[in-house]
Formats: sequence, C-alpha cells, structure tokens
Amino acid sequence: MTLQSTDVSALLARWETERPDDEAIRFGEVTRTWAQLAERVHRVAAALRAAGLVPGDRVAVLDLNHPSCLELTLACAQIGTANAVVNFRLAPTEIVYVINDATARILFVGPEFASAVAAVRDKLPGVERVIHVGGEQDEYEAWLAAHEPDPQAHPSRPDDCFVQLYTSGTTGFPKGAMLTHRAMLAHSANVAADFELSPSDVVQIAMPLFHVGGTSYALLALYGGARMVMARTPDPAAVLDMLERESITHTFLVPALMAAMSQVPGAAERDFSSLRALSYGASPMPLPVMRACLKLFPDKMHQVYGMTEACGVVSSLGPEDHRDDPAVAHRLISAGKPIHGVQIEIRDPATGHAVPTGEPGEIWVRTEQLMGGYFGRPDATAAAITPDGWLRSGDGGHIDADGYVYVTDRIKDMIISGGENIYPAEIERVLAEHPSVADVAVIGVPDERWGEVPKAIVVAAPGQTVDEAALLAYCREDLASFKCPKSVDVLGELPRNPTGKILKKDLRKPYWEGRDRTVV
Repeated sequence: MTLQSTDVSALLARWETERPDDEAIRFGEVTRTWAQLAERVHRVAAALRAAGLVPGDRVAVLDLNHPSCLELTLACAQIGTANAVVNFRLAPTEIVYVINDATARILFVGPEFASAVAAVRDKLPGVERVIHVGGEQDEYEAWLAAHEPDPQAHPSRPDDCFVQLYTSGTTGFPKGAMLTHRAMLAHSANVAADFELSPSDVVQIAMPLFHVGGTSYALLALYGGARMVMARTPDPAAVLDMLERESITHTFLVPALMAAMSQVPGAAERDFSSLRALSYGASPMPLPVMRACLKLFPDKMHQVYGMTEACGVVSSLGPEDHRDDPAVAHRLISAGKPIHGVQIEIRDPATGHAVPTGEPGEIWVRTEQLMGGYFGRPDATAAAITPDGWLRSGDGGHIDADGYVYVTDRIKDMIISGGENIYPAEIERVLAEHPSVADVAVIGVPDERWGEVPKAIVVAAPGQTVDEAALLAYCREDLASFKCPKSVDVLGELPRNPTGKILKKDLRKPYWEGRDRTVV
C-alpha cells in the first residue's frame, strides 16, 4: 500500500473515509471503529486548541499503554503540536527532567502514576494542567466529551515534529528525539513494504508507547489500515493469549519478553497459525532463548535492528535466515540487511571515511526516517547527523560480503538491557557521588534473561570500604530500577590508556569471553 502524503493526519482521514465502520482498535473490552477513532481524535484536537495550545507546543503522557496516548499523538499531528511520551520506568527525578525538558503544557497521567506526579507537582512549573486518564479519577473522557469534534488540520510541514520520544545521551541526560511527519511516514512505508502489511492484517501493540517499538508500531498499523490490538502491559501469558485469540498477524517484542513467553505452560500447544511476522529486537537474544522461540514461532521471526533517532527499524533478518541450516547459521548473530529506503555504511569513527567490506567501524545510516533532531540541542543534533544526512549510530560493527550487517559493540558504551537503552555515564554520575567511591566504570555484562545488565566496577576511596548492598541501594534513590547495577566489583585501579581514558573493552573482556556478542 502506498499513500502520497506528507502529513500523518491524512492516514486517519483515509480510513475514516474508506472504512468508517471497520474496527480500528481494541483495548481490553473497548473497541472503536475508524470513524469513532477519528471523532475522538478531532475532539482531543478541539480540547487542546481550547486550552490555548498553538503549533510548536508540547503535551506529555505518563501512563502505561492506553488508546488515549495514540489519540493525543494523532491530535498533535492534526494541530501542529507534539506529544512527548515519558518512559514510566524512570525514577521520579528523571521523569521531572523529561517533562520540563519537553516544556509540556499539559500532562496526562495514568492511575498508577498519579501519586508520583502529585509528589513532584511543584517541580513542574511549566505544566499548566494535569489530566488523569483511566481509573476512578478519570478526567480524560469528560475533557474530551466537552468539546465538539474539530476536523480542521494545521498545514503541517513534512519536517514538523508531532511525537517526541526520549533517548538517553552519553552525558547522562535524556534527549528528546523529534520524530517528524516525513520521518514517521517514511518508516511506516519502508517497514510495511518489507513486512507486507495490509488492511486485512491485525497488529499487536504490546511494547510501551514511550518506546519506538510501541508508538512507531502503532503508527505502522495506522499506515497500513490494519486493526490494532493494544495491551496495557507486556504480560507474557496475556501476550500469548492475545496472539492466539485475536488472530494477530504482526507483532514486535523484545527478547526478555519472548524468553518469559517461551516458559509459559502450554505455550507450545497454542495455535499461532495466523502470525506472519514476529519482529524482535532492541536487546541481545541469548541463543537458548533463540532456540526456544524458533520452536514456538517457526518461520515467523524477523530480527530487527534500529534506533529511536530513525523512528525504529533500519535493518531486518528474515525467517529464511533463521533456518536450522549450517550454511546460514552464522547469520543468526547478524542484524540482517537494510530495509527498503535505508542505506547503511560502515565508517571509520575518527575520520568518517568508509571502511572496506568486512572491516569494523561505526554504523552510519541514511534514510528519510531520520529524526528532525534533538529538541533544544542543536550541538547534539550536529554531532549525531552529518551535513549530508548520515546518522552516526554510535554502534560498532561490520558488513559482510553478502550485505549482512553485524552489530558487535557500542562505540558510545551504551548498554541495552531488556529493550531499554542505558548509558553508563548516567550511572557513573550517581556512583561518583558516593563517599566510598574514588573511581568508577559501568559496563554491560551477559544476562540470560535481559541480554545484558549493568555492572559497576569501582575503586574504593582512601580509608573507605565499599559495601555492595549499600552502593546498590544508593543507586536506587536516583535511578530507575532497570538502570541500577546488578552487581559491584572492587578493583585496586581501573585500566586506562596513556591519555587517561578508561579501557572499558578490557573491563568487559572477561565477562564476554567465548560469546558471540550481538546487539539487536
């Protein structure tokens, strides 16, 4: 399917016109047709305008998955504003930072986070109103119903941002990736072409909407006119049940969730015959999990590699390369080939020059899928995207003679644990404040469930003794739980090169010895 448009709002308008009575989305017991979804989006647009929002303004959502987040994103696309979807797994101080950084004027909060927001409300000076969504304190439905539908669309430009997702930076502070109409439409078109998505398909939205695996996948379904089935949380048993009960054809999951799904009693007896494409990625998949999932979902698995800055997927390894065949077995540790509309090259990270086939370097990506930049951070944007439109991914890897991309390490030291991006600098910044720590480095070490997890390697301050339990508890005060180190090692000194840079490669080596390290 192709759609000649530069505005995401045209997607909903198309299906509202062509298939008004077909089911568009299901969430628990709630179902809505394309016409009903469009009416709600137009009411949200009217309510946002009545609140005084103008093009360029932002709202924020702090909630588990709920259709209101998608409605807000589409309403923002219609009126020229942007929805900043907040990672609900962040610590309170981090949540405050993201909401303030986004300059959100209205904050939409799910019932699970109402008390947390109340506790930090005085630290959100730019937020003019908090609207509760769902639960006994729901205000969203009345807020929406109080306004007549407003179908008027702002004349958005292709490079206007309508959804903003946050990805941590090497400085330890999150950055808002501005995802534009042009970029998200390009991503949807490219992925739909590779995965043959059509209006007769059923797409499962299981991943959190603060992640590109959630929001971009929902917008992919919208692009294809496919029915969406949204899960509030990615519960393993519930996700399996939904795959079977709703005859899901396409889904995206992370390896940690798939590992748990493979252990659900009776999983092998389920009927997944409707499923055509199970995409997985965002973190390493241990080989035992891979084998279990290949038995559970034969000829259906697509390994994908991507990044928030590119709206999601940039390469894919299809089912044909997941076969139990010695001739292609080595490809299981690759990230596949670039999808439609994406160029990938390996460049020397120091010079920016292309390296020969098979040689290691930094993965560079060029595509219309690229973000408009980091919100309010022109210097960070310039460092990430070259003047001729190449995104420096920060990932190290190589491309073989057959064109397969192998992601072997992260140049910027990022750790990917259970689909969450974690930068050691964030953790190191906290640990360095502890009085017992003189020096610190955080690395990713293998974990059978999460792919990898953070480990802190510290040097004790003079006259101090490092208490591992106390240090871990200290981290939990200021960091989200998934970012906290799972263990601490104490060394006499950290290895450094002649210029004083910590040699993290040397620190990681003993933990990854004998493993084919792959980042997906």
